[in-house]
Amino acid sequence: MKITCALSDFNFAGTPSELDVVLYGNAGDPMRGSVGRALKHAIAREKIVPAARAWDLLSLALAVVSADLAGHRERSPDGWTREFELTVSVVDAQFWNANADTLQQLLAFLSTDRWALRFVEGGILPQPDRQAVHPVEDCVVLLSGGLDSYIGAIDLAAAGKRLLAVSQMVRGDGEKQVAFAAEIGGGLRHFQVNHNADVPDPENPPSQRARSMVFLAYGVFMATTLARYHAGEQVPLYVCENGFIAINPPLTGGRLGSLSTRTTHPAVLSLLQQILDAAGLRVKIINPYRFKTKGEMLRECADQKLLEAHAFQTTSCGRFKQFGYKHCGRCVPCLVRRAAFHDWQGKDSTYYVYDDLAIDDDEHAGFDDVRSALIGIAERDELGTARWLGSTLSSGLVMDKQELALTVERGLNEMEALLLGLGVR
Repeated sequence: MKITCALSDFNFAGTPSELDVVLYGNAGDPMRGSVGRALKHAIAREKIVPAARAWDLLSLALAVVSADLAGHRERSPDGWTREFELTVSVVDAQFWNANADTLQQLLAFLSTDRWALRFVEGGILPQPDRQAVHPVEDCVVLLSGGLDSYIGAIDLAAAGKRLLAVSQMVRGDGEKQVAFAAEIGGGLRHFQVNHNADVPDPENPPSQRARSMVFLAYGVFMATTLARYHAGEQVPLYVCENGFIAINPPLTGGRLGSLSTRTTHPAVLSLLQQILDAAGLRVKIINPYRFKTKGEMLRECADQKLLEAHAFQTTSCGRFKQFGYKHCGRCVPCLVRRAAFHDWQGKDSTYYVYDDLAIDDDEHAGFDDVRSALIGIAERDELGTARWLGSTLSSGLVMDKQELALTVERGLNEMEALLLGLGVR
């Protein structure tokens, strides 16, 4: 699928595509898409000054989200892998074209699609406000509304970090993000935005395997606005995710591509860090929990009182929207969540649509994710963790393979304890 993403004054006719998408503006045509239409104004209100290449990275990320929404997996030859030829207008086309191979590798690993990127001039770079603001916070943390990011922000604030929280606003989580930012550490500076991606004939339901790209880009963008960045210092960007979900090993051989997301996989973060370093963007991506299970994160959280009061309000479900903004209780993220609560306190006040997984029918004990978890645990017990993982950690971009394997092993043990406790056989 050929897609061109550029500002509204771009000569789209000069770059024939199947879909044109207007960056930071309104489509102006029902056959066009748009993305980030309110974002430019939200940034302007903050009076912040991001780096030029941070603007370019954000434009690329918005283009990727639009492509992800426009591409229909069911129409691809194998029913899953899509092919994108994506043209994006940026300020520094020469740099991004020189680094397109690394970006394509990153996106391919993230979404399991094939990407061909081309960059053209004509990107966005607004003039700085005369009363520019350089936030005094010393680092950025992504705050999604999920349990891991909530714990991460609590721990970092307790450690004395001055945090700027960044959120990608989505329906069902927006109010939680605001509330969490307000209560952690006495209140955090909070930048909350929505990409507002809109394309004709979107995939439904959207797979959105590449949507994390824009969340990471927001974090990088805001990191380059801090006073310490403008003083020539490096800024930490904290992306908090438990090590089991970061690796997200396919529980069975049939789940290698389609059902195993890779949002915070070490290979993704490593490739993005390579891009940032090449771009001269002094932002260091850190996942402090890459060697922790979700249960360990809960047990070791620095503010247990705050966690006990609000942990159940966080979101983990992979099908949260589909179930009326409720946790289904049976998808892999829900199983990992429930296992963590079981490991932490043995009780969980979260409402789950499918709560009693011991019920012997296709909606509960027989549901694919639940059966896959049981099969995966049994195969791990038979083969051992290293053989069961197979090529999951084989990438040269993945460091500390042994410690990651042990983290996955402990995560599976948490899930096994949950299923046994629920009476699932």
